[in-house]
Amino acid sequence: MSIKREEIGRAFDNGDFRPHFQPLVNLRVGDLHGFELLARWKHPARGWIPPSEFIPLAEKDGWIDRLTKELLHLAFSSMAKLPDHLNLSVNISPVQLRGLGLPRDIQKIAEQSGFSLERLMVEITESALTEDLNSARMIAAALKAMGCKLGLDDFGTGYSSLTHLQSLPFDELKIDRSFVGSMAERRDSRKIVAAVVGLGQSLGLITAAEGVETLEQAQMLQWLGCELAQGWFYGKPMPAEDLPKTVSGFRAKGVAAMSTDVPGRLSSLDLLPSVRLAQLQAVYDGAPVGLAFIGRDLRYKMLNRRLAQMNGRPLEDHIGNTVAQTVPGLFPLVEGYLLRALDGEAIPGVEITTPVSDAGESRTILLSYEPARDEAGEVVGVSVAIVDLSPIRRAEEARRAAEGHFRQMMELLPQIPWIIDPEGRALDVSQRWLQISGQTGDQWTGFGWLDALHPDDLKPTWDAMNASFKSGNPIDTVFRVRGSPADPWRRLRSRGAANVGANGKIICWYGSLEEAE
Repeated sequence: MSIKREEIGRAFDNGDFRPHFQPLVNLRVGDLHGFELLARWKHPARGWIPPSEFIPLAEKDGWIDRLTKELLHLAFSSMAKLPDHLNLSVNISPVQLRGLGLPRDIQKIAEQSGFSLERLMVEITESALTEDLNSARMIAAALKAMGCKLGLDDFGTGYSSLTHLQSLPFDELKIDRSFVGSMAERRDSRKIVAAVVGLGQSLGLITAAEGVETLEQAQMLQWLGCELAQGWFYGKPMPAEDLPKTVSGFRAKGVAAMSTDVPGRLSSLDLLPSVRLAQLQAVYDGAPVGLAFIGRDLRYKMLNRRLAQMNGRPLEDHIGNTVAQTVPGLFPLVEGYLLRALDGEAIPGVEITTPVSDAGESRTILLSYEPARDEAGEVVGVSVAIVDLSPIRRAEEARRAAEGHFRQMMELLPQIPWIIDPEGRALDVSQRWLQISGQTGDQWTGFGWLDALHPDDLKPTWDAMNASFKSGNPIDTVFRVRGSPADPWRRLRSRGAANVGANGKIICWYGSLEEAE
């Protein structure tokens, strides 16, 4: 249905062109960031006419400037009544970037309304930059000088070019709703959004996404590091009279609510992903274990120098090559675990022993495999952590050998070594005790050793030892121990000293038995 010129005049006279406001939310902390100004026309007969019908007509017939001034007067007056931390985004028509009087008009309206231009984000579409770039530069410079911020709207559509980001001093990069709306279903849309967010961060620009309608989309955007979002998920466009109620009753919704778990409403998400990446890279490179990221094609995409050293090959020989090419001897042992991880299974603590030379030397490693997922939960590779256990295993073997040698040496001594705890429970004793006492197995452990003593010696022996337990003085006592039929009771002398810890408490007692004179 066509719009007649007389209808336009009546609409201005009757105030039928009205500003509406859609919430802009800070994805990092869940707070209300501000609103975007949207034009609406309340026709007396046709009801609400969408801007897609009257904005092109306003640009074509030359009344876009009058419409913009009308809406800015109303919007600035409404925003001036709201808290100062709330901002307003306004989209400027490409036609208006040809008129150098635009900055002056905006400044005049702001002064009349008592609205600070430091709260204003002026959004420009990329198509405007292709029509008259020189005028756009002059207008942008004037707006920035007034304190306004500058945003590039609908990035990634139409006449997209990276040179546009260098043309004007932009502060914000807005992701088009066409990518946001399909990012949950289409992998290419997700990757485009991720690329735009990453580009914005690398250039120091705020990234904003429009058209957010679901919790899943909001979560993906937050995961990717997008800073601002708007869409029906957070609120539909509203008339000016609803602003105070919306501001006072705003509550973090969905994913944003998770970012309020620490004082100051900040979380780890308050760090830009680029900063978090730098931190993780430092940890990655300095980790005392071998780390790698392996893609779905089983090729090394990333690894640290520790793993390259463990594999015995330069780091640059790994990137882009398959695991089978890089470590052919190890690959048959780990292929199954890699494939299981690519199917989504986390596999911790796999211990593998593999030969490292023809001389029979081997190496023991502990591996963990964790599926790496993208913003949609799709497995895109495997994160691998490897610890070389060989030094630990060699140390354990050396300790066991040393213990064996020590025990064998102790068995050759005429004395019978023993260890008891602070209360007198036997912890260890020479095998010769079993030969003398006739006790077997674990009969001697704990207080079982007392069963081998002569009944008449049991109390005097325990009293003497208990006195040492309390005083810490050395143990020195004589008692009879059940022996052989030919020599049923043998007199033994037990002497020992306390092992005292740093806190002054007795850890255990060391001593020995020998034939009493």
